[in-house]
Amino acid sequence: MQYASFTPDTRHTAGILLLAVLAIEYGGTYVLRLVRGSTPATAFQLRFSRAGHAHAGILVVLALVTLPYADAARLSGGWELIARSGVWLAAILMPAGFFLSSAGRDVQRPNRFVVLVYAGAVVLAAAVTTLGVGLLRS
Repeated sequence: MQYASFTPDTRHTAGILLLAVLAIEYGGTYVLRLVRGSTPATAFQLRFSRAGHAHAGILVVLALVTLPYADAARLSGGWELIARSGVWLAAILMPAGFFLSSAGRDVQRPNRFVVLVYAGAVVLAAAVTTLGVGLLRS
């Protein structure tokens, strides 16, 4: 694959995603403080923090991987938008749902922000389905 063949959208989005890794790294220091016990948290909060951090990392990597495929699928309009942006949007929604739904002191159960986890899952499914079908049709 030649890098020069990337579209401007792909290059810009990849640059932003690579810089987002820095935020994920910083978030890792928070998870590390939780795991080491230097920041108080319930067992539930610890589990959700780990899940949020893991989803952020893997979905950003998946978003980077799918960008060249979005170029190759030759989709247009809303289909292109879903295929190109859905994975990185899920990389925001799902971790936000894990972190926001477990925020606070002595939290034992997720609050209503957990809906963001489900919204992210729907967006992710739409993106990979659209991209997969687009690639098969191109």
